[in-house]
Amino acid sequence: MKIFRVKVKPKAKQSLLRHEADGSLTVHLKAPPIDGKANAELIQLLASEFNVPKSSLRIKAGATSKFKLVEMDED
Repeated sequence: MKIFRVKVKPKAKQSLLRHEADGSLTVHLKAPPIDGKANAELIQLLASEFNVPKSSLRIKAGATSKFKLVEMDED
């Protein structure tokens, strides 16, 4: 199991993921932070980045914050 610190920036012009020097991730999302749309896009983007199924990713903390802890199952 791996845990990532993620800073989310919703309502961006394009979706992109950036690895920071401290090991955290900064993720720009097109989706607005309404009705879980940004969280769903975050999970989808991380799943494609790490080539894992979406079901292996969970937001462990910060579901309503721009700072999140995301947990990924490793097989």
